[in-house]
Amino acid sequence: MTRASSPDQKISSLHSGIERYYTQKVLQHGATALGVDWTCKPTQELRFIQLLKLCNFDQPFSLNDVGCGYGALADFLSRRHRASKIDYLGTDLSKAMLEQVKPSYGANIRAQFVATASIPRVADYSMASGIFNVKLAQPVGLWNLFIKKTLTEMNATSRLGFAINFLTPISRDMQVIPELYRTAPEVWIRYCTKQFNATAELIADYGMREFTLLVRR
Repeated sequence: MTRASSPDQKISSLHSGIERYYTQKVLQHGATALGVDWTCKPTQELRFIQLLKLCNFDQPFSLNDVGCGYGALADFLSRRHRASKIDYLGTDLSKAMLEQVKPSYGANIRAQFVATASIPRVADYSMASGIFNVKLAQPVGLWNLFIKKTLTEMNATSRLGFAINFLTPISRDMQVIPELYRTAPEVWIRYCTKQFNATAELIADYGMREFTLLVRR
């Protein structure tokens, strides 16, 4: 008799699939938007602008970047927020991604990077850009479990709040791509507000078929 896999084993296997997928992308395209499966740098950075609306740049803060890739968000912060003092930690499943990280991001950003499936510290804020979008061949139920587990960890390791983004449901003029995960905002707004006793601010209509949630404790 074959013993059924536990939820933790299933999530571990899911993480391995994600790591292989993005390792292949960065080996093919290098430290570029394509290397983390975005179409271009301008839209990649437009997402950063929405996520960073969570943060108060008037004072120093610490930030966990979950699924940081090659450190594009750290680079964006070093260029767009040079006067802000930020203690940044990037985590990613792919060691190949982290091998593409720049050696320095300027004097005001203290940047560290760790290859891990967990978040190793508590920070003021946490954010994740695009990590829930490509579910590959995973069943939706398991992918939802992965999202819930990740959000629970982000909430537990964020003093003030966390920010995430999702693709919106398809419209009639869109092709169905089974490997992509799409969801209505209400699903995860309801989950975050009830599960974490938090407020969830919806940001949409910024020119892409997706949305951002700013979850504040």
